[in-house]
Amino acid sequence: MRLLRWFLALSLLTLGLLPLRPSLDKAHVSLAYLLLILAASARAGRRVGLVLSVVSFFCFNFFFVEPLHSFVVAEPLDWLVLVALLITSAVAAHLLSVAQSEARTAWERAAEIDRLAVLGAESLNAGPAEQALDAIAGVIQDALGVDRCRIFAVSESSGALSLVAERGELSTASADPVTSEPAGAPFMTALVPWRDLGMPTRAHLLQWVAENARVGVERIDGSMRVGAASTAARSAESPLDITAGAGIADACGLLLPLRVHEKVVGVVHIERGGPLDLTPSRQRFLRAISYYAALGIERARLVVQAEHTEALRQADKLKDAVLASVSHDLRTPLTTIKALANAIRLEGDDRAAIIEEEADRLNRFVADLLDLSRLDGGAMPIALQITAVEDLLGAALQRVSGVMPHRAIDVQLPRDEPLLLARLDFTQSLRIVVNLLENADKYSPADQPIGVSAQRVGDMVRLSVSDRGAGIADADRERIFEPFHRVGDIPDANGTGLGLSIARRLAERQGGRLVHEPRAGGGSCFVLELSAAELEALASL
Repeated sequence: MRLLRWFLALSLLTLGLLPLRPSLDKAHVSLAYLLLILAASARAGRRVGLVLSVVSFFCFNFFFVEPLHSFVVAEPLDWLVLVALLITSAVAAHLLSVAQSEARTAWERAAEIDRLAVLGAESLNAGPAEQALDAIAGVIQDALGVDRCRIFAVSESSGALSLVAERGELSTASADPVTSEPAGAPFMTALVPWRDLGMPTRAHLLQWVAENARVGVERIDGSMRVGAASTAARSAESPLDITAGAGIADACGLLLPLRVHEKVVGVVHIERGGPLDLTPSRQRFLRAISYYAALGIERARLVVQAEHTEALRQADKLKDAVLASVSHDLRTPLTTIKALANAIRLEGDDRAAIIEEEADRLNRFVADLLDLSRLDGGAMPIALQITAVEDLLGAALQRVSGVMPHRAIDVQLPRDEPLLLARLDFTQSLRIVVNLLENADKYSPADQPIGVSAQRVGDMVRLSVSDRGAGIADADRERIFEPFHRVGDIPDANGTGLGLSIARRLAERQGGRLVHEPRAGGGSCFVLELSAAELEALASL
């Protein structure tokens, strides 16, 4: 109908020019036809403009070129006029069509930018991450003209999907099935039966899309399609590969995996009662906004992790406060109990010695709790000074000589070092080494010696205490430094499980560290590393 209307316009123009033919130049006629062709191209498109160019060529030849009412051209220069009209009108129609197409594209891009700007503003104004995802779902629904948009998040622990945002309701209206499929659809595979996908029902499609990182399509005839396997390797910046209409011409639902750093974090599901209208511009918008949705889910995850971390921090802070309070309140009754037990023992009751012994044990436990609380709160005083490692080891051996008189201890010091110096707190370092020696005595066979060595490695001094006990499993090598954690079942080991935890914290407060290393041939080796010092530094004091 449009072509017929423009044919009528061309006829009327020709009839209007015929009475003026004696006074018109060929250039005037050419311009009149050219104006009509441009108007037709602007209103009806390039195809109509090209058809009118050809028809105008013949009208010009038949009515305005000598001999009239004939397609014969007597004057050779008239061919130049006719060909110039044909070429000029055809090129003008094409260029006008290209300009209009670019203008439409620019307008669509501007509309996309406006929608993304609205989305960004709504996301920034939204408080919790869930509100931002709800705003994204609303923008997707409005921009794509779908009935419903849902966003699902993938659980990091179980991989299960949970609904985090939903906008709209699915219309019950149905459209006529469209069974034709455009040729050459690289985006979609052939129709895949459910049994081949391992999914017995439609409800499993969401989970399948999340697990396989491939696009899923619900068709209006009730069948389903899935994206090619190559789409799973797309990066986060280009999470979708929706070719212009390929495989989605008859789609009423689309399920898209949402990726952040090549990891699927969720699925967006758009649905419509009839076929989806995913034009190229809408596909570009969907590619961009799907990454917004993925970032929104990742933001929600980070918020949950931050809240969990803060809850753990508050619980740890409360635990330290309770430990400090309880430990302080226990010391007074323990002092009273020990004083009464001592008085009873002086009266001749030997059972009072057991009470005193247990009171001392409980008092050490309370003291360890207080020290652990002070270390966690940064209230334990540390006084670093340059000390000879031999003095530290000698004091430690003297301290444990009373509790392990029959245990052989093999001490090895470097012969090429005139004096091995370290920057440490003598009292706290002595406590660490004594604890390591007592643990080695508890967990080693009675006939096996304990190895003690010291050497300088770079800027650090390494003090090692080795035993031939059962050793520590790899899974427990860090857990043994946690409070109240004990390994093995040693009847005579009456410790509280706080010694290594306190020892590591004391080492770290001095700028060092305490680690466990497996010993060749079986057993354990605990290494205390402290900052080394030079003789010149000692001389300058």
